[in-house]
Amino acid sequence: MLDVFRKMFRRPFQWRDFIEQSWFIASVSILPSALVAIPFGAVVALQTGSLIKQLGAESFTGATSVLATVQQAAPVVTALIIAGAAGSAVAADLGSRTIREEIDALEVLGVDPIQKLVVPRVLGMTLVAVLLNGLVSVVGIAGGYFFNVLLQGGTPGAYLASFSALAQLPDLWIGEIKAAIFGLLAGVIAAYKGLHPKGGPKGGPRLCATRISSPRAGRSARTASSTPRRTASSSR
Repeated sequence: MLDVFRKMFRRPFQWRDFIEQSWFIASVSILPSALVAIPFGAVVALQTGSLIKQLGAESFTGATSVLATVQQAAPVVTALIIAGAAGSAVAADLGSRTIREEIDALEVLGVDPIQKLVVPRVLGMTLVAVLLNGLVSVVGIAGGYFFNVLLQGGTPGAYLASFSALAQLPDLWIGEIKAAIFGLLAGVIAAYKGLHPKGGPKGGPRLCATRISSPRAGRSARTASSTPRRTASSSR
């Protein structure tokens, strides 16, 4: 991360790679983010709606749902999608380049791989995370409105009128800052994992698997990959 911050302002900046990576990350993240935001908004609306109904403050259902979605749920959804979809792609790309010794070739040619490859990807993931946070907030609020009005019998006017009761503009800025931090961390971790693969040519698939699967699945994959070697040795 220190290398990224230090070389972020070094000229020349790779604008073409930055735009291409931002477009690629957005293309693989927009649809999953919108689809995941709907159940998140539904869960927030149903839980807060049932609790507020018991307290007798049904007029604040929309305000609490918007506050929870914008400030808490939307950055979490954005971080999950950015790390899962875009982070695995970036780690696999850089890992394959490292295994094919393209990173070493760039260093021999005098090109800094951090400035050339890592900085555009990290900044692209940060920018897309900030933009996706707004999309997730809108979709989550729409999903919460749908489930609250249709399933819980809420009033559409009361739900919309109470938006500004608790949720304010600073709450949106807090969510955007969280999304930017999460996107930056996801980009740095994905780039670091991609530049340091282990296991030779097998490190690329294993690296991608570690970005998107659970530790138990990773242990199962390692066990499965080691089984043929034991079988071959026992046959010999």
